[in-house]
Amino acid sequence: MTTMTYREACKQAIRAALQADPRVFMMGEDIAAYGGCYAVSKGLCAEFGAERIRDTPLSESAFVGAGIGAAMAGMRPIVEIMTVNFSLLALDQIMNNAATIPHMSGGQFAVPLVIRMATGAGRQLAAQHSHSLEGWYAHIPGLRILAPATVEDARHMLAPALADPNPVLLFEHVMLYNVEGDVDEHLEGVDITHARIRRPGNDVTVITYGGSLPRALAAAETLASDGISAEVIDLRVLRPLDMGTVAASVARTHRCVIVDEGWKSGSLAAEVCARLVESVFYELDAPIARVCAAEVPMPYAAHLEQAALPNAERIVAAVRQVVRPA
Repeated sequence: MTTMTYREACKQAIRAALQADPRVFMMGEDIAAYGGCYAVSKGLCAEFGAERIRDTPLSESAFVGAGIGAAMAGMRPIVEIMTVNFSLLALDQIMNNAATIPHMSGGQFAVPLVIRMATGAGRQLAAQHSHSLEGWYAHIPGLRILAPATVEDARHMLAPALADPNPVLLFEHVMLYNVEGDVDEHLEGVDITHARIRRPGNDVTVITYGGSLPRALAAAETLASDGISAEVIDLRVLRPLDMGTVAASVARTHRCVIVDEGWKSGSLAAEVCARLVESVFYELDAPIARVCAAEVPMPYAAHLEQAALPNAERIVAAVRQVVRPA
């Protein structure tokens, strides 16, 4: 095992992809000389050159569109969007082109494009840099949506994403970049199809993904001291959802709490909840609970930002209410 940060895992994944395939290149804002807003690409331009680590103008629609064209022409581009909020400037390219061209062309054109972007809050970057919009993209057919929550997934999800003939969006939570974890150096890849049980349990299923996974695991540890055994599931793949793993867990524990840093209204948590009601309603012994972000633009002030986000304390309270209602 090798210990590294989530940031380093992302960098090593990109480096390995560049070494393995001459068609792979990366482009985005400030990723070359500056090394990226979150230092993920630091040093890669010096190693691979400006042709393969390409700085772009500040125009998401332009460089995402260029990435789509490069993918259709046979390249394997990795496009970095600085933050998920800025991806909305390229929504037309992502939704109306990347996701639809393979279908509208009757399969004549593939779009093997990977788009990486930072998501989530916790760094006091205010409302235009701090939202969790991956649930919006999980709504769009034609895309695969990945949310690596562990260092191992950050290291190994990129390779199968690049091998996918369809566009893949990778969401990296900003609060995970400094997290350290172990990576099996002999592991050649990870599954980008199924959810993963990160902690087994018997009393309640806690479903989450991305930056909320560490909070859910911390909550499960607290609950264990109270005699409540929580099973924690990391969705990992937000589209297509692996409802088989999720439904099987809920059918066994009979209770469920969903943790999602997105807003509750129209959220990914709402979709998971609806699908569970459709598939395992009669297995439930309590209503499904959701712990989501406050329905406000993300505040800048540190105490307000933290108040707006799901945390371990809120997860613990929701689980206790589901398992031992007052």
